[in-house]
Amino acid sequence: MAGNVKLSVAGPGGAAVADKRIACQDCTLFQLCLPLGIGEDELALLDEVITARRSLKRGEMLFRGGAPFHAIYAVRSGSLKTYTIMQDGREQVTGFYLPGELVALDAISLGRHPSSAKALESSSICEFSFQDFERMGARVPGLQRQMLRVMSRELLNDELLLLLLGKKSAEERLAAFLLSLAIRFRQRGFSATDYNLSMSRSDIGNYLGLAVETVSRLFTRFQQDGLLRVERRRIRIHDIDRLSLLAGDTALSGSQRIDSAEVPQSER
Repeated sequence: MAGNVKLSVAGPGGAAVADKRIACQDCTLFQLCLPLGIGEDELALLDEVITARRSLKRGEMLFRGGAPFHAIYAVRSGSLKTYTIMQDGREQVTGFYLPGELVALDAISLGRHPSSAKALESSSICEFSFQDFERMGARVPGLQRQMLRVMSRELLNDELLLLLLGKKSAEERLAAFLLSLAIRFRQRGFSATDYNLSMSRSDIGNYLGLAVETVSRLFTRFQQDGLLRVERRRIRIHDIDRLSLLAGDTALSGSQRIDSAEVPQSER
């Protein structure tokens, strides 16, 4: 989706910083992370608050839990995971972020990052100074509304996760997770029924509250039942209707529902 990012000097924490000539209006994802209908002059203003465009390697940290909060990050390409470290030293995955999604919103009220963020694959990130972002809100009316919309989406995702962990069976949790990813991929112009998982089985299990062995066993069962096909990290959904039925109404509703017509005829 996103265009190629030209790398230049290294930024904070060793992450490379991209050439700032790549502007918001040239990014195919700007309507996902910025207000719809925003004008070119306003986009030029927003370019001014992007303090860096950074390139992360797989496994590289974007920020660490406890660090002071200064910026909001937009994923331009690749994907990230956020996680916290429990008192007993175990890692708890709290979210996965795809292109066009904003990271670090949960740090605004505390003034520090409650979680850490790490790249799941080679990724490029736009970094927005939050202080400048606030000032820009007064000059770009749609910006504050977009921020509220994104925050509302984050709250909804948290509520859905609580529902998954509290009431859903293991099968329902994984089905709902795969369908929620399908929705997000479709919003970005990718296939909703043929995509790669950048996160490991262990991370998926951690996020859903399942043992990694359970996740692997469920993928095998889903494949045997004809719901999907697994090729290493590639997922090809064959029966979106049955997968949706298994997930219940947690992942899909209304305009978000993926129609079976989106499944290629050869995959049915």
